[in-house]
Amino acid sequence: MKRSASENLRRFYARFSGNDRVLVTIDADPDAIASAMAVKRLLWRKVACVTISNINVIKRPDNIAMLRLLGISLIHIDDVDLSEYNRFAMVDSQPDHNPAFPAAEPDIIIDHHPDTSAKAAFADIRPEYGANASIMTEYLKAAKIKPSTKLASGLFHAIKTDTSNFARKTSMEDVKAFQFLFQYANPHLVRKIEYADLRLDFLRYFKNALNDMRIRKGRVFVHLGNVVNPDVCVLIADFFMRVNPVSWSIVSGLYEEKLVIVFRNDGVRKNAGNVAKRSFGLLGSAGGHKSMARAEIMTDKLQAEVDAEDDRQLSGWIIDRVETFYGQTKNDKNRKQHEEPSLS
Repeated sequence: MKRSASENLRRFYARFSGNDRVLVTIDADPDAIASAMAVKRLLWRKVACVTISNINVIKRPDNIAMLRLLGISLIHIDDVDLSEYNRFAMVDSQPDHNPAFPAAEPDIIIDHHPDTSAKAAFADIRPEYGANASIMTEYLKAAKIKPSTKLASGLFHAIKTDTSNFARKTSMEDVKAFQFLFQYANPHLVRKIEYADLRLDFLRYFKNALNDMRIRKGRVFVHLGNVVNPDVCVLIADFFMRVNPVSWSIVSGLYEEKLVIVFRNDGVRKNAGNVAKRSFGLLGSAGGHKSMARAEIMTDKLQAEVDAEDDRQLSGWIIDRVETFYGQTKNDKNRKQHEEPSLS
């Protein structure tokens, strides 16, 4: 049974006491950063301290701008002494999402990704929400906290980002949270963050992508070879979704002995998470939402499949797997629709 916002807040606060030292761990992106900010505000003057720790290296210009403009301090997990903390929280992620998360079982999980049955004393997982920031906004409202301009701007930006300005999966709760935050956010601050998403050294990848892209039935495939940052795959995948008549963009790159594959689609009767998982789930981590997904495979796992050092061969291998499993996913969906009784 769905719990009320006040009940969720009560259960959340019940996990903490005044002497607690809380570590919030995140895989830092706008939604995770803003959600961690909200947790810190909720626990202000209720615990001894709250530290936000990122497991990833933050290199995207917009994320760096968000931290700078909103005055957010993060400590990388490698620099954290876990023994100094007695309470652990996780937002916008679950322990199974990344092996870099601390081994300690979290006391709190608040997330909007599909439930992986992770164990926690308190778990609030709502995959129907487009952004975790929307869930955290409900907590702030239940606590009768008026968010500061910086907190509201962070949450506002996170909802815009994770819903792609409401073009991707969105619930009415996301809309309500967005409307609430609009009263307190600074749109000029948000715009500064949004416009800081490109670095000069990223531009050469756009040139390579335009030269080497391969198009099949509205699906654009691009393999960038070695990249200085896997986030460039995200930027280029999002870029191609603005091109008519592209309905899918699949962009890959090699980074630190890992193959990263980013999936985007127009959200019309498609499921990127299923395609990613079916295509690459047996080789590495893979999954996501209907319109956006990601797969990551260590290159040593590819040795029996393809020569990862041969960009053209690797590109062809990615296309073949996606095309094969895309067809299977589509056939399964058609079969399911055929088996379902008519609603008329």
